[in-house]
Amino acid sequence: MYVIDINCDMGESFGNYQLGADTEVLKYVTSANIACGFHAGDPATMKKTVRMALDENVGIGAHPGFQDLVGFGRREMQVSPEEAYDLIVYQIGALEAFVRSEGGRLQHVKPHGALFNMAAVDSMLARAVAEAVYNVDAELILFGLSGSELVKAGEEIGLRTASEVFSDRTYQQDGSLTSRRKPGALIENPDEAIAQVVRMVKDQKVKALNGPDIDICAHTVCIHGDGESALRFAEQITKTLNQENIEIKRIGDFL
Repeated sequence: MYVIDINCDMGESFGNYQLGADTEVLKYVTSANIACGFHAGDPATMKKTVRMALDENVGIGAHPGFQDLVGFGRREMQVSPEEAYDLIVYQIGALEAFVRSEGGRLQHVKPHGALFNMAAVDSMLARAVAEAVYNVDAELILFGLSGSELVKAGEEIGLRTASEVFSDRTYQQDGSLTSRRKPGALIENPDEAIAQVVRMVKDQKVKALNGPDIDICAHTVCIHGDGESALRFAEQITKTLNQENIEIKRIGDFL
């Protein structure tokens, strides 16, 4: 039997946020990455999203990013390893307080956006992120791009690491994600996106955008909870994975 965790970024808004889409998508995912207030999120949104995740028995993760609201954390910022360490600790602490106050326990940490992509290739930045997670709570699971420096750093420091793959993103021959600024970065056909996930789980392979197959490890797959078709895609991928005898399970329950 194959097994995979489905994760989704949540609570990525501010102020009078209704959380409608998140509410529905949470019924189909097993892990939620909740924004911690830097790239998105505010105290009220964090609390509401934590409560909803707990109600659905979904594993909760901190989703720390660069302090860049205008760029939604997707713009690269030049930070030292020490600065990266501090911003990770700060944001984990903020979300963990809400999780504890609601009677839950934090499961994982997944960096957001540009921070995630930079830590995938920068070994010093990856080490700083891993050390921050480990020093806050060595039982936390660190999410990182499959085959990345972040996964390597987490393993070296003694963390449990989850190799993450993406349903609707294309890959380069070095295993990195195709930049969103380049053509072909996104897979817009849901059937193609789901077929890519099934192959990554079962065959541990993915086709590079303009090249051959590459090896990949898939512990958790990211789906996006925003957009008009988010709920429909969540339903469709869940149905297909079940049909393919791929068990969907919370990462903390099998890793």
